[in-house]
Amino acid sequence: MSGTALTELALPWGLGKLLDHGFQGERMHFPLWYVPAGLIGIFVVRGFCTFTTSYLMSRITVNLLNELRAKIFAKLLHVPVGFYHSESSGRIINTIMFEAQQIVEMIKVSITTLFRDSLTVIALMAYLVWLNWKLTLVTIILIPGMTLLVRGVSKRLRKLNQQSLEVNGELTQVIEESTRAHQVIRIFGGQDYEQKRFEEKNRKLGSFTMKSTVAVSFTTPLTQILASIAVAIVIMLALAQARKDATTVGDFVTFITAMMMLLTPLKRLADLNGPIQRGMAAAESVFGMVDTEAEVATGRVIEGRARGQLSFRALGFTYPGQEQPALSNIDLDIAAGETIALVGMSGGGKTSLVNLVPRFYEPDHGEILLDGVSLTAISLKSLRQQIAMVSQNVVLFDDTIAANIAYGDPAPDQARIEYAIDSAHLREVINEMSEGSNTTIGDNGMRLSGGQRQRLAIARAIYKNAPILILDEATSALDSESERAVQAALDELMQGRTTLVIAHRLSTIERASRIVVLVDGKIVEIGTHAELLAKESAYANLHRLQFSV
Repeated sequence: MSGTALTELALPWGLGKLLDHGFQGERMHFPLWYVPAGLIGIFVVRGFCTFTTSYLMSRITVNLLNELRAKIFAKLLHVPVGFYHSESSGRIINTIMFEAQQIVEMIKVSITTLFRDSLTVIALMAYLVWLNWKLTLVTIILIPGMTLLVRGVSKRLRKLNQQSLEVNGELTQVIEESTRAHQVIRIFGGQDYEQKRFEEKNRKLGSFTMKSTVAVSFTTPLTQILASIAVAIVIMLALAQARKDATTVGDFVTFITAMMMLLTPLKRLADLNGPIQRGMAAAESVFGMVDTEAEVATGRVIEGRARGQLSFRALGFTYPGQEQPALSNIDLDIAAGETIALVGMSGGGKTSLVNLVPRFYEPDHGEILLDGVSLTAISLKSLRQQIAMVSQNVVLFDDTIAANIAYGDPAPDQARIEYAIDSAHLREVINEMSEGSNTTIGDNGMRLSGGQRQRLAIARAIYKNAPILILDEATSALDSESERAVQAALDELMQGRTTLVIAHRLSTIERASRIVVLVDGKIVEIGTHAELLAKESAYANLHRLQFSV
């Protein structure tokens, strides 16, 4: 950058010397080829410096962008689960992909322009002062005028760019939702509605873009007007000096050339305000996400395998932003290896209770103990290594069947994978696939049926072989034949493991060691299937309403 700035001085200096000594006055005694050679040499040096600057800045900013995106993604893997309830997936994707790019583009453009053009301006200004300080004073009037102009535009640009980034996130969300819900859109005829949503956000984004363009473009003509006034005054004063023989043609051409060369970097510095404001608006969003408080992961490490004894002590929990508690005064002791079925009407607190075990949320008061140790005293990684979970909302990855089964294991054991496949009754399904367990299943397992996806999630839990098992409607997507096969595997899997089961299927409920009935976040009954039916109370009513065959 410094080399590029210094080459700016060579051209006006060379032109001045050439006019004074090459075309008039004393002739310079040198071969004619020196002139084109010198001119070409200047631009070769300038070209080398410009290329090196562009290459190195691109290399730096690419590494910076990769590191920034990695930092955001790493934070997203460790933020509390509640973060995803307040932030849409579209906004998160927009922040990682678009807003991070905006910051890096700002740095790339601003540092290159600010450093190189500032050096050029300083060098040319110093040269102008040395040539003719009186004429240079006129040139300096450009600087305060441009400063006031830039300051006036900056506030409006910052606000417009913040609004533009918000709308861009909303547009990304519309695209993400339309892609994910393509079947629902087609079945319910939502094409027109989604098209209107997209066009509304798209028009709004275009409107903010045009307003920003007007604000940025407004500075260019005003800068040129200021420059033309300065040039006009300089020419008038230079002509007056020439009449008094105070300057030569070469000096005048040198000064005007240097002054005209000064206008280009000054204009670029003025135009720098737009990308800086866009980058600053993006930075507020990106670093707001980077600074999101992560889960507290410190604590003791569980040595080996936990026994699986769980105790809930005066537990209470309310979701952020909600007034009604999801759980109140939960007291429950679960012995190691015991199977507990959680039943109740929708919204009773069943899922909330099991989500506190792996510390997806922290209770407002009370505590949960694992083998007599509070969960808050155990490191998150160590705690979650002791838990396997299968929910009704199956989440799979666009990878092979084997990779999904051994997910999270840095050194997958093929024998354990095969055992999990057999136990989850997936063998017949895999045998029909051309690549067997190395078959890629598509986005969230879209190439599999609902029952196959559910069994694959169960195979993943079987592979983990954790002492605590959470089953949240784990057989809900299975047909009767598949359910019998998988239920047999689950019965085997639950042996010797502490199991929390949320299920509406009678077969799972009846085989539980105890049944816990939750109503409005409170435990109202605990007992075996037969004991609770005999009480003719809450469970018996649920049994008649939901579990009758």
